[in-house]
Amino acid sequence: MSKVITKFTRNVPHWQPRLTPVDLAEATEDQLAALQVTPSNTKVSDYLLTLAHDAESLTVRSPLFNAIMYDAGGMSRAERELGALGASMVNHCIYCAAVHAMRHAQIEKSTEVTDKLFRDGAGADLDPRDRAIFDFAVALSRAPSEAGPEHLAALTAAGLDAAEMLDLVLSAALFGWANRLMHVLGDPVRQPETAT
Repeated sequence: MSKVITKFTRNVPHWQPRLTPVDLAEATEDQLAALQVTPSNTKVSDYLLTLAHDAESLTVRSPLFNAIMYDAGGMSRAERELGALGASMVNHCIYCAAVHAMRHAQIEKSTEVTDKLFRDGAGADLDPRDRAIFDFAVALSRAPSEAGPEHLAALTAAGLDAAEMLDLVLSAALFGWANRLMHVLGDPVRQPETAT
């Protein structure tokens, strides 16, 4: 039997959809077209196949996701991942937290930041730039009104410019939405261990 995961980790769990994903062999032309704009060229995830039930929304979602998380300029990729991680921790999205913590660690070639956050929580000892980014993402994710002038002052003091701050708003907001969608559509589960 699979077990729902409740602890943050960089080990990405299996995401088990509650709705049967679209079968690529039976997908409509619109569904196939929507799935072609995803960032993965190797395997279409169950999550995207589940989202393909609404091809019109997926057609918009994937380019928006790619622009926010991968476009050149603005905040670094690792910092966008940190914003997504902050939102995912607030929303307790185990799957997204794992994915974005893993990506942050891969990009930075270090697990130090994510180790601290998962061990010590939101109050972990981070450098001033990471602290300002994480705190803003957390505040914005709790309630937009909680992200106030003190957060903007900390971001400015940490050296972020307006374009970087916009990227942070977008990455945290994107995962405020994505986390909730993942919660409704499925669960992160640890697969049963098999004997070798």
